[in-house]
Amino acid sequence: MTAQDLARSAASDASPPAGLSTTARALWFAKAGQWDAAHDLCQEITGSAGSWIHAYLHREEGDHSNAAYWYSRAGKPVPASTMSLADEWLQITGELI
Repeated sequence: MTAQDLARSAASDASPPAGLSTTARALWFAKAGQWDAAHDLCQEITGSAGSWIHAYLHREEGDHSNAAYWYSRAGKPVPASTMSLADEWLQITGELI
């Protein structure tokens, strides 16, 4: 499944497709606007992948200091303020799934 496939599913389906990894499910929920579900799942993902999704979610909610902490944990730079959340989601998803 590509990032575009996952985005289409998140826009049209009531739930994530069967068989997705925890990482892909967290990203699906993030794209579907289900922040709490995405946040709960990203905390189950060990390593930099979970931290990167966690950072994205806190950036989305506007908690920039918490997001910066999670970007650091993920080993990723804080995105430029000009980067849209949609573009960042595509970048993260493209690298992680």
